[in-house]
Amino acid sequence: MDDLFELKLTGMAHGGSALGRHDDRAIFVPYAIPGERVRARITQGKKRFAYAEAVELLEASPHRVQPRCPHFGPGLCGGCHWQHIAYEAQLAYKQQIVADQMRRIGGFVEADVLPTIASPDPWYYRSHVTFHVSPAGRLGYVSTDGRTVLPITECHIIRPALLDEFHQRGGRAPKGAARLRVQVGTAEHDRLAATTAPDERSFQPVTDNTIVHYTIPPHTFQVTAGSFFQVNLPQAETLVRLVLDRLALTGTERVLDLYSGVGLFTAFLAEHAAQVTAVESFPLAVQDALANLAAFPNVMLMEGTVEAALKQVKGYFDAVVLDPPRAGVDARALAALVERAPRKIVYVSCDPATLARDARVLAENGYRLLNVQPVDMFPQTFHVESVAALVKEV
Repeated sequence: MDDLFELKLTGMAHGGSALGRHDDRAIFVPYAIPGERVRARITQGKKRFAYAEAVELLEASPHRVQPRCPHFGPGLCGGCHWQHIAYEAQLAYKQQIVADQMRRIGGFVEADVLPTIASPDPWYYRSHVTFHVSPAGRLGYVSTDGRTVLPITECHIIRPALLDEFHQRGGRAPKGAARLRVQVGTAEHDRLAATTAPDERSFQPVTDNTIVHYTIPPHTFQVTAGSFFQVNLPQAETLVRLVLDRLALTGTERVLDLYSGVGLFTAFLAEHAAQVTAVESFPLAVQDALANLAAFPNVMLMEGTVEAALKQVKGYFDAVVLDPPRAGVDARALAALVERAPRKIVYVSCDPATLARDARVLAENGYRLLNVQPVDMFPQTFHVESVAALVKEV
C-alpha cells in the first residue's frame, strides 16, 4: 500500500476527483486536476479501481490556483472540493461531468449538454449553512474523512451575514446541540438560527425569528427553519428563467409541479398557466407554500408523496416540473408519471447521476431529451445543478 507510482490524470470524475489509469485500473485522486502528473499512493484498492492520494505534484495544470481558505485540502474541511481549480475550468469540468453521466448512465450518446452557467459570484454565495459541533462544542464542518468535525475560523462560500452570525456566537454551538443551521434572507438583517439536539432530526429555532424571506423578483417567499430553498439566490432566479423558457407556456396549460417545496417554481408557473397542481411532502414547506401561494387562485396544493398524489389527481396535464432531492425521482412516481404522459417534462436536478438514470427511464417510455443545461449553484464544489428538457414523441 505504501508503494509510490507515477500517474497522469486524464479526466474529472463525478465526485470531484481527477481520474487516471494504472495497472489496468481507474485511479481516483482528490485535489488533482486533469492534465497533471503526480506521484501517487493507493489509499483504498478495489479490483477494477482504486483511490489514491497525490504525494507529490510533478507537473501542474495551468488551471491550478492557490486555494483561498486555510481549511481547504486533504484531511481538512470537506465542504469544498475545487478551490485549487480556476473558476472557468470548474465550469468546463461540470459540463463534462454532466455529459459523461448522461452518456454512461443514461445511454444518451450525443446528449446536448450546454456550457455551464456561471454563478455571478463564485464566493460568498450560500444563504444557509449547517454547522456541525465538535466534541468540545466548537462549530465546524465535517472533514474529508466523513466523520470528524473540523472547527473553523473562516468560510469563503457563505454569505458575510452568516459568517458574522458565526463570530457573534464565538464559534460555539448552543448547549446540547448536535448541529446549528443558520439562514439569512435576501435582506442581511433577516436571519434565523435553528438547532438540533443529538437525538433529534428536526431543527428547533433558537431565535425569536423562525422565518426568513427570499425574494426572487417579483415574488417573496417565506421559509421556515428546516424548509428547503436554493442556497444561491441569483442562480435560483436563473433556474426559474430556464424552467419557464423550456415550458413556453401559453396560459392554457394544466401543469404539475412535483417536489414543489415552498412554492418557488409554482408561483411563476401560476402566472403563465391555467392551473398548477403542486405536490410537497414536508409539512413545514407545505405551510410556507400556503402562505407563498395564497394570491394564486389557480394553484392547488397537495401534501403527500409524489407517487400518492399522481394516483389521486384527475385529468390530463400538459407539462410537469420535477425538482426532486439528490436521490432523484422515486421509481413508483416515475412509473405513474409515464402513465400520465404529459407532453413536456422539465427536470431540475442536483445530481447528474440520478438525472441520467431517470431520463433514461423517460426515454425508454417515449420521451426525447432536448437538452441539459448545467447551472453552477455550488461554486468551489463538484456539485452541479442541471435543468433537463424532455418532450413526448408523437
